[in-house]
Amino acid sequence: MTFDHLFLLGLPASGKSEFIDFMKKQSPDALAERYHIGRFEEMDDFVWLWEKCVEDDLWEEVGEKRLFSKKDGANYSIADGDLYKFFTECFNREIPRAYLSRPEFYKEGTLIVEFSRGGDNTYEYTLNRLDPEILKRGAVLYVQVEPEESRRRNEARYQEKLAHSILAHKTPDDVMDKFYPFDDWTKFTDGKVSGVLECNGVELPFVTMNNEPESKDQEVLAGRYKGALDELWKLYSNTSSS
Repeated sequence: MTFDHLFLLGLPASGKSEFIDFMKKQSPDALAERYHIGRFEEMDDFVWLWEKCVEDDLWEEVGEKRLFSKKDGANYSIADGDLYKFFTECFNREIPRAYLSRPEFYKEGTLIVEFSRGGDNTYEYTLNRLDPEILKRGAVLYVQVEPEESRRRNEARYQEKLAHSILAHKTPDDVMDKFYPFDDWTKFTDGKVSGVLECNGVELPFVTMNNEPESKDQEVLAGRYKGALDELWKLYSNTSSS
C-alpha cells in the first residue's frame, strides 16, 4: 500500500526537488516498501507560472504590456500574488481530469503534488480551497528550513547551475522578499510536528520534516525521509480507514 496523493510543501530551495530526485533513483520495490510511494508522477504549479511568464513575453512581442510578470535576463519575477490563487484552481482542474478520472492509476501509483506558499499567499488558504476529493486521498510532507536557509540554498543552487550553463535561473530576490519572507505553516499547524489538519471538511494528515542541516549524503537523506514518511504513513492509514 502506498500514498495516493503526497503533497510536498516547503519554501523555495527547502529541498523538495532533492527529495524527488532521491526518489527517482529508488527501485519500485524500495519506493513502496521503504517510503510508501508508488510509481509516482509529479504535478508542480511552477509549470503554470512559467507559462504565464512566457505568455507575457508574447504580449511584449506584439507591443502590449506584460500582465503578470517582470523579466530580468533569464529570470522572471511575479508581479501579481493572486496568480497563486489561480494555480490552486489549476490543481482543482487538472488532478480530477488527469488522475481521479483514472482509478487504475492508484493501484500502483502515487501523485506527488509540489508547491510553495509564503507571505500573504498561505497554505491554509490553498489547502482549504482544494477539492475535497483531492484531499481525501492526500497526506502532507512539509520540508522545513528557516527562511534564511531557503535564501542561502536558493542562491547557492543558482551559482552552481550558473557555473555549468548561462541558462541558469533562480527564484529572484525580489520574489523571495515579496512572497516568501515567511510562511504560515507553523501557525497553521499550531507548531505541531505531525498530526491531522481539518481542510475543506477533510482530515488531512501531515508531518513536518526538519531538513537542516543540508546534506548530500544519500544515507543521511534516506534516514531522514524514511523516518518522516513512516510517521506520515501511520497517520494516513488511520485517517483513510476511519
